[in-house]
Amino acid sequence: MALLTVDAALLRKMFLAGAKNLESKKEIINELNVFPVPDGDTGTNMTLTILSAVKEVQAAQDQSSMKALSKAMSSGSLKGARGNSGVILSQLLRGFSKVVGNYDEITIPIAAESFAKAVDTAYNAVMKPKEGTILTVARAGAERAAELVGVSQDFEDFTTQVVQRMQEALDYTPELLPVLKEAGVVDSGGQGLLEVMRGGLDCMLGKEVNLDFESGAETKASGNGAKGAASDSISTADIKFGYCTEFIIKLERTFSMADEAAFKAYLSSIGDSLVCVSDDDIVKVHVHTNDPGLAIQKALTFGQLTRMKIDNMREEHNERVIMSAEKAAEEEPAKDEPRKPYGFVAVSVGEGMNAIFRELGVDCLIEGGQTMNPSTEDMLTAVAKVNADHVFILPNNKNIILAAEQAKHLEKEKDIIVIPTKTVPQGVSAVIAFNPELSAEENLEAMKEALGYVKSGQVTYAVRDTSIDGHEIHESDIMGISDAGIVAVGKNIEDTTLEMIETMVDEESGLLSIYYGSDVTEEDAQGLADRFSEKFPLIDVEIHSGGQPIYYYVVSVE
Repeated sequence: MALLTVDAALLRKMFLAGAKNLESKKEIINELNVFPVPDGDTGTNMTLTILSAVKEVQAAQDQSSMKALSKAMSSGSLKGARGNSGVILSQLLRGFSKVVGNYDEITIPIAAESFAKAVDTAYNAVMKPKEGTILTVARAGAERAAELVGVSQDFEDFTTQVVQRMQEALDYTPELLPVLKEAGVVDSGGQGLLEVMRGGLDCMLGKEVNLDFESGAETKASGNGAKGAASDSISTADIKFGYCTEFIIKLERTFSMADEAAFKAYLSSIGDSLVCVSDDDIVKVHVHTNDPGLAIQKALTFGQLTRMKIDNMREEHNERVIMSAEKAAEEEPAKDEPRKPYGFVAVSVGEGMNAIFRELGVDCLIEGGQTMNPSTEDMLTAVAKVNADHVFILPNNKNIILAAEQAKHLEKEKDIIVIPTKTVPQGVSAVIAFNPELSAEENLEAMKEALGYVKSGQVTYAVRDTSIDGHEIHESDIMGISDAGIVAVGKNIEDTTLEMIETMVDEESGLLSIYYGSDVTEEDAQGLADRFSEKFPLIDVEIHSGGQPIYYYVVSVE
């Protein structure tokens, strides 16, 4: 029998199934990231975005109302959106929800209209839409949906054909974006959107779907220092299995369905919060256990292990409680303090970086950056703590700007001004350029102008083999990344950093600022500075302890 309409109950189940499929594939999507930096952006950001919507959908009081369901999907994803991919996903859901929320049941013409609205909303949210991305895949699906109106009478056939067209568009993305072709991958955001659609389609077709979401999934604002969904009010005694264990198996023998079932049963016998996803020649494993060694030994019978990560959740919980208390004390605004005209919110990570922003007068810091993009809700929470009429947000990362812009449109009581800072040095320059005697509009222009006077660079390691920006990069190589892209690749941190800086210096350069990370000593930083000064004696050098993780050095040239 043909499926002619979709009601709220089916749409709800399809949405949850799509979210679950995305969650289960997030690490595979992360592997598609073109830049081989240790950020895990796209899959993680899209998953955290949609899980925020899942939380609201599951909490909705009226589970049979299309209007209530649409509102939960839209508001939940908007608040939880993080990273460019997450913000675009939230805008797609917002546009879709604006249409379907007006009906009790969805017909194929309504579905086509909602897809078109979703695409329009997402394109309008991006300043300079780029083809070969998630937007292209979404548009292809909407175009196919429009073609099928009056042709297809069955939702199963309709949705199947829409998903097929989206797959074709995804496969073509390397032809639209040379950087994808060079790296040999399809667009990661488009892949994430396709996984959502596939999950929903599987549900529509009656396939059994596991809707138990990963208990360790982050759905809280990262600005308060939280990591994971555990509440600070929970005692460590309530944590039954203390080690969060993750790894990927590179299969060296057949991994049959029977093997997978037996492996899952074994992991379940020694822990909980199990996620085990197999895909061709790899298996992604996440489990909470009291003996990670047992899980590792069993996994080794199938192949080699990579991306291994073991966290002591009890220890992290205690640290989180202490940090939360300290930050709450620091950031709680004085109740009797008069409202001021201007305030600042900055995204930062590393005690040294945080201290610099505090010294420059930033009111509230959001912990985050390249490896942990804060959400729109994190931005709104931070803005609420700032007792000012005009609040400047410094994202300090290109992948956070869209979430900040989304917060600007959602905030109703205060004037939010987003300074499009892509790096921490740009953020520092912007704050220094602020003049309390000027108007908000004048300061916006002055701070944006200041961004043009600073060149930024970052040094980190590669997490995978790839080819990009004309460089053949191998896992564990050191990379120097400037505003122009990857400009230096090597095996030695200091040599690679110096090579990167040399590409940034010109005859107008007068100051080099070096912020060294948590894995670098002050002596190492001084050695780098000395070598630079020998070659460029007329340029002043400043050394700061940034304390940032992942990035050995962050530098600026002015």
